[in-house]
Amino acid sequence: MGAYEAAGESEEWYTPPYIFEALGVRFDLDVACPVDRTHIAVPANSFISDRSLEKQWSGLVWMNPPFGHQATKRKWLGKFFDHGNGIALTPDRTSAPWFREAWRRADIVLFTPKIKFVRPDGSLGLSPGTGTCLWAAGPVAIKALHHAADGGLGIVAKPISPGADQ
Repeated sequence: MGAYEAAGESEEWYTPPYIFEALGVRFDLDVACPVDRTHIAVPANSFISDRSLEKQWSGLVWMNPPFGHQATKRKWLGKFFDHGNGIALTPDRTSAPWFREAWRRADIVLFTPKIKFVRPDGSLGLSPGTGTCLWAAGPVAIKALHHAADGGLGIVAKPISPGADQ
């Protein structure tokens, strides 16, 4: 559990605007949006606030899902990679089994410094206990992550297939 995931605290942590400015894209759909979008900076045309995993996704999606239990991350990332077109934000827990599963499915990954997320009241949260990463699925997302890396947001890594370096 990261510092920003303390028991009793809100599970709502919104992505700050500078992340979207660095990516330089507009999304067709935010698939994990809160009902109250007052402090949401996601540049998207449409938003899903509930039961997103049960609904059809379309176009370029933005996904900053609940960071809860690893089974939750697996469900969200599974649907994200099955959709195959978008950018997802998660903790960079590289030793976690869910992370390794997602790594094998990603086109590229952008590792960022610790992000100070926005709280539901609009104030800036403290630094989390871990860094974050952005996962790309599809060519538009790949280009956006490279654009963000070129602007200094983080470093890009590309998963390779087992045996590809032999």
